[in-house]
Amino acid sequence: MDPPGADAYWNRETSKHGEGYSGKVIKEAKIVCLSDPDDKDNEPLYRGGDKLPEGSSVLAVGTALEDFDLEALKEAQPNVVFVSHPKARGPLPDLLEALPSVDWVHARSAGVDFITSDKLSSITAQNNVTVTNAKGCFSSTLAEYTMMACSYFAKDLPRLLKNKKAKDWDRYDVEEIRGKTLGVIGYGDIGRACAKLADAYGMEVLALRRNTKKSLHDPYVKEVFGLDRLNLLMSKSDYILIAAPLTEDTRGLVGAEAISHSKDGAVIINVGRGPIIDEEALVDALQDGTLKGAALDVTTIEPLPKESPLWELDNVLLSPHNMDKTATFSLEAAEMFLFENVPRYVRGERLLNPVDVKAGY
Repeated sequence: MDPPGADAYWNRETSKHGEGYSGKVIKEAKIVCLSDPDDKDNEPLYRGGDKLPEGSSVLAVGTALEDFDLEALKEAQPNVVFVSHPKARGPLPDLLEALPSVDWVHARSAGVDFITSDKLSSITAQNNVTVTNAKGCFSSTLAEYTMMACSYFAKDLPRLLKNKKAKDWDRYDVEEIRGKTLGVIGYGDIGRACAKLADAYGMEVLALRRNTKKSLHDPYVKEVFGLDRLNLLMSKSDYILIAAPLTEDTRGLVGAEAISHSKDGAVIINVGRGPIIDEEALVDALQDGTLKGAALDVTTIEPLPKESPLWELDNVLLSPHNMDKTATFSLEAAEMFLFENVPRYVRGERLLNPVDVKAGY
């Protein structure tokens, strides 16, 4: 059990992996899936039967309100909604409105911007619905990507590849990552996983987050900044990592003014959400040399439009929002719900990864 009053968060490195839940089952988990019925990553959930955790069952699967027999569901009194469909923002609050017996919603992703809305905030607050997510499932691979991106620019990997193709034995100076500063905008689970690796590389880590108290004693952080000190963090960081969720407060957070405070030779890395950066200001800074480079796993519009200048810039490392996309990442996220949170729910234990729907994370 977790300490009284403490929120608990899942971490794949310390997870029980479904083991250790042997307490008495005190209620059922009757699950409705707002998901694609053909999503193979949800197979552990869909297959049902004795493969599901004790006390749980799946009542229905669908992607839109009309896919469900609402009268039959009302009679069955479902209490859990599992969400993995990317277009769930519209139907989810309507589904909760139609099924007031639901008291828990779980999103099979770390980001919840695909489901948040004023209507969802209102209904979850009114009906006392707990919302959780898959935070902790994707952090390690994004941390690995972050360190790769730092090395990409520090060792000038494009130059190496160009020289190899030209058979040109061109020796040049490289930079060390050791001793450099990583500024993390959005120091949550992903930010901390990146800080852990950065610390192992000998980097100093600065963290920027809304609640600074949560990181005051973090062993990987040299200094913690509030959101009002963004420009200071930009000015002190050699590598600027964006790992924040997309909310109304973070949309456009890293704009022209913040970028103008960047340290000479700074590199921006974005593993959060594209709209957190003002993309036009970013392109200007990459073109005029204000920034040394950018590594972008996310962009404002996805897929990135063919006419975007980002495609043509030599100082940009682009990936198609797939640096958390291992072969099993979605399957592991579904299993986290099924074998970590559902066993807690049916035993009346505190659920992992609570989300503040209004705040957006």
